[in-house]
Amino acid sequence: MHDKARATSGGWRVRESTLLGLAALGGSPGALWARQRFRHKTRKQPFATYLDLIAMVHAGLAMGLATLLV
Repeated sequence: MHDKARATSGGWRVRESTLLGLAALGGSPGALWARQRFRHKTRKQPFATYLDLIAMVHAGLAMGLATLLV
């Protein structure tokens, strides 16, 4: 929401690399939720693709970990 407000007012923006980095550190569920909730960067390419790939890697890691623990 903060970034979108700044975008509409022409203010300083949060870098896409920062947003993707936070998603890669484990914030992909929140990033995906926020993207849909606030309708921000939904059509922005390649950001959307990178975020989707990060989320898929996280899902794969979670499934692999669950398999090892069972």
